[in-house]
Amino acid sequence: MAQHRHKRETPARRIPRVVQVSAPLAVVATLSAVTMGVLAGAPEQDGPPLVAAPAEATFTNGTALADRGDVNVSRSQTRTAAKAEVKAEAKAEAGARAKAKAKAADRREKAVAKTTLRAVRQAEVTLWTTADLNLWDGPGEEATKIGLVNAAKKVLVTGRRDQGRAEIVLQGQPHWVSVDYLSQGKPELGPTLSGECSNGSVMDAGRASLYKIHDVVCSNWPQITSYGTWRGDGDHGQGRAVDIMITGETGWEVANFLRENYSELGIEYIIFSQHIWSVERGGEGWRAMSDRGSTTANHYDHVHVTVY
Repeated sequence: MAQHRHKRETPARRIPRVVQVSAPLAVVATLSAVTMGVLAGAPEQDGPPLVAAPAEATFTNGTALADRGDVNVSRSQTRTAAKAEVKAEAKAEAGARAKAKAKAADRREKAVAKTTLRAVRQAEVTLWTTADLNLWDGPGEEATKIGLVNAAKKVLVTGRRDQGRAEIVLQGQPHWVSVDYLSQGKPELGPTLSGECSNGSVMDAGRASLYKIHDVVCSNWPQITSYGTWRGDGDHGQGRAVDIMITGETGWEVANFLRENYSELGIEYIIFSQHIWSVERGGEGWRAMSDRGSTTANHYDHVHVTVY
C-alpha cells in the first residue's frame, strides 16, 4: 500500500498572552479617556446638580403644588382676596372721611349756637313789627319757615342782620324776619285776618268758617264778647249764621271788614243797620232793606253773617 506523505500543516499563528491581556485594558483606557473628555468639556453648573423634580413640588412659601389645577385655584383665590382687601381699605377710608366731615360740621354748628346764644342773652333793643311776618330759622335762601309773628308785635332784636333779614328773640329763642318790616315806633294798623282771640269769648257753630270769623273779629275787636249762633229758624237753624253783637260805628267797621274779606272767610251775605250786602249782587254795594219792626229785626244791634 502506498503511503502518502502528509505535508505538515503550518500551525496557526498564536497571539501572545501579553497581547490578549493588553487589548481589553486598552479599550477600558479609551473609554475612560472619552468619559474624562466629556466630563471635562461639560459646562460648570452654578447651582446644585440637576436632578429630577420630586412628584410634589413646593413653593418658597411652603405651599404644596399638587397639579396645575391647584395652581389656578390658588391664584384665583389670591386675586379675590386682594380685591376684597382693596375694597375694605377704600370703605374704611371713606368712612374716616365722612366721620371727619361730620365732626367738622358739628364743631361749626356748636360755634354758631354759641354765638347765637350770646346774641340772644345780650339783646336789649326792641322794635315793632309793621306787618304779619314769617319766622325763619336762618337768614339764607335755604332757611326754613318755622312760624309767624303778628303785626304790631314788640320784639327784642339781637342786632345781627344778614341778607335782608334781622334776628329777633321770641320766648327766648332766635328767629329771623324781613328787616324792612321792623320799626322803632308802634305802627297804626287796621284789622287783619290773622291773630288770636284773647278776650276769652267762645261760641258753638255748625260751619268751620264761622269759627274763623269769630277769631278774626275777636282778635281785631276784643271789646266784642257776645256771639249768637244756633236758633230754630233760617240760616241759624242750619248752622250757617252768626250774629256779632255790636252797634254803631264799630258795627260798620266790622261789617265792612267782613265784606272786604268775604272770599277768604266764605261769606255769602251780611246784614247790618237795615242794610244788606251779598256776593250775588256785590256790585250794588249795601242795599237798603224794608222795616221789620224792631231794632233787633232790623239788625241795628248786631252784624248778621251767613256763610256758604
